[in-house]
Amino acid sequence: MPVAASAVYFLNLRGDVLINRLYRDDVGGNMVDAFRTHIMQTKELGTCPVRQIGGCSFFYMRISNVYIVIVVSSNANVACAFKFVVEAVALFKSYFGGAFDEDAIRNNFVLIYELLDEIMDFGYPQNLSPEILKLYITQEGVRSPFSSKPTDKPVPNATLQVTGAVGWRREGLVYKKNEVFLDIVESVNLLMSSKGNVLRCDVTGKVLMKCFLSGMPDLKLGLNDKIGLEKESQLKSRPAKSGKTIELDDVTFHQCVNLTRFNSEKTVSFVPPDGEFELMKYRITEGVNLPFRVLPTIKELGRTRMEVNVKTNVQVKSVFGAKMFALGVVIKIPVPKQTAKTSFQVSSGRAKYNAAIDCIVWKIRKFPGQTEPTMSAEVELISTMTEKKSWTRPPIQMEFQVPMFTASGLRVRFLKVWEKSGYNTVEWVRYITKAGSYEIRC
Repeated sequence: MPVAASAVYFLNLRGDVLINRLYRDDVGGNMVDAFRTHIMQTKELGTCPVRQIGGCSFFYMRISNVYIVIVVSSNANVACAFKFVVEAVALFKSYFGGAFDEDAIRNNFVLIYELLDEIMDFGYPQNLSPEILKLYITQEGVRSPFSSKPTDKPVPNATLQVTGAVGWRREGLVYKKNEVFLDIVESVNLLMSSKGNVLRCDVTGKVLMKCFLSGMPDLKLGLNDKIGLEKESQLKSRPAKSGKTIELDDVTFHQCVNLTRFNSEKTVSFVPPDGEFELMKYRITEGVNLPFRVLPTIKELGRTRMEVNVKTNVQVKSVFGAKMFALGVVIKIPVPKQTAKTSFQVSSGRAKYNAAIDCIVWKIRKFPGQTEPTMSAEVELISTMTEKKSWTRPPIQMEFQVPMFTASGLRVRFLKVWEKSGYNTVEWVRYITKAGSYEIRC
């Protein structure tokens, strides 16, 4: 559900109202008094940015020496409300020359009222893009004397920018070399038992792009997702090509993606912003290719109160291809807090005991695929006469990066660029998989 804000208040640190705007009649005009009495005067401003007083909810955020308070009388999306505040402040700063404080608000209250009428309608957020709003709200704000940021230039082609839904890109861009860089970055989250059984596993990924293209190009991206391939085979009236397909979950797109075309044809078509941006995010829970499997063996020798020895043997196997390699592999093997002495041997890399985190840290700078390095360690605990608590055995943790490998199996089938001038483009595609929460129980 959207924000559906009933009122927006701008307060200074004393609680005085600088500017307020009522969008609905379901709240009274004394709502700000409730905020001052129950929140500001009780000094609970830093505890939680969301408070309920009576039948209303207050979402507030401090920017410089100003509190922005959104009052909502019904259930609303809190994240959307704070996103609106952040975008609104960025919009005000673009008009005020980079400053947003009590003085800037007092000097530009007429402009702020005009902007508030445009960016929120009946409590629902509207377009907050500075490039779009500056095309028809041309009044310049009173700049702070301490601000040296130059005033943003208006974007050409107002009709196209306002009605063409491409406010993220301006016309007239020219590059000597037209290039597109596409990166698929995935994070693997894993919880594995000591016997090698997968208890929980998923992959969160994002598609990052960096475009240096002239004019107003139209791009089309094809992935090996199951739904997209099935839709493509239906449109072309021929069976889908054999090969691995994946199912994407929780997909979110950048605003430049044509959602109408995606819903009908399941193709990612878009006019890209200039420079670097995040095209899409996704999650995968089925058919994950784990880059590493860890087989730990931990034995506690002796159970007297005086001394306990812990013997650890860890075998790590890389599952990806032999021609690939992982970089920056770090394996943290936990040891008891009473550790007094450690000795270990590794077949690859280096290892050392870190008393601050109670772990043996095993680092392998370059980990080739299809290899199985091992580490064996022996831990001696501090002698004590008191009853020793049992060791809870925290999980083994891993950090790594594997270039040109995707745990989900996602692949780019094609990346096409169309532009009316017909120039040639160079496309670069790169894959990388890294560890998210990668844990193995001992």
